[in-house]
Amino acid sequence: MNLLLYFTTVLIWGTTWLAIKWQVGVVALPVSIALRFIFAALALLVVLRIARRPMRPPRAAWPLLVAQGLALFCCNFLCFYYAESIVPSGLVAVVFSTAPLFNAVNGRLFLGRTLQPSAIAGAVLGLAGILFLFAPEMLRHSADRTMWLGLAVALVGTMCFSAGNLLSSRMQAMGLHPMVTNFWAMAIGASVLTVGSLAAGLSFKPELTVRYLGALAYLAVPGSVIGFTTYLMLVGRMGPERAAYCTVLFPFVALAASTVFEGYQWSTPAVVGLLLVVAGNLVAFNVLRRLPWLTGRRAGRALE
Repeated sequence: MNLLLYFTTVLIWGTTWLAIKWQVGVVALPVSIALRFIFAALALLVVLRIARRPMRPPRAAWPLLVAQGLALFCCNFLCFYYAESIVPSGLVAVVFSTAPLFNAVNGRLFLGRTLQPSAIAGAVLGLAGILFLFAPEMLRHSADRTMWLGLAVALVGTMCFSAGNLLSSRMQAMGLHPMVTNFWAMAIGASVLTVGSLAAGLSFKPELTVRYLGALAYLAVPGSVIGFTTYLMLVGRMGPERAAYCTVLFPFVALAASTVFEGYQWSTPAVVGLLLVVAGNLVAFNVLRRLPWLTGRRAGRALE
């Protein structure tokens, strides 16, 4: 089950980077994000009603829901949409792939979780792979101050994402299902964005093109309803540290989409980066320890 949730999240969220890029342009960023989560919350409401899940969270959960709505479904996306408007999406993905480290450190600081050496080692290997992959592009833009501002904003967005992970983990420990908490948190985030956009005088008229509306539909349902549900279920089942490791794989799915739609050219550093990320996955999930030939070798040593 964990494997299915993991690869579903990677496949969906790895392709949302391109959809976000298609939304940036005519419509104001806060409006695009608000529309995304308005439709996502409505879709979740329909699913929850059909499933007849209890909708009313306990009183103790409301502060956590408000915090999650602001962190995960408001500030997080404001940062990433803004970053994508001024920085190549691959570089934004590099920053976002630091989420496992943020989750591990924040989990230790705020929830008292034990730091898992395998998760940290896997994340470091994965980050090294991502840096190999995008180092040439980063060097080409190294003198661009706007790029560094965008990367800093993306870093803030990643911190907000990590905070939302920990809040979801806390609520799942209270017995709340991620679909229910996602509905309320999305509704809160969309409400804040809507009120803020109206107060700023921003138009809510969408861009009436197949590209924009298609991206909006994809981001609202697969990207938000399915993606956040599968990911936050992983957070509850595996912990924030290992669940967030799938963020390291997002750029590779994004690059596959970019190869098809934008003509991305693979290089030797990219292949090296891919191998490092694969190695990081094996380490993070202790796959190597479960391989029969390694188990046999350790058993042999123990008998000597």
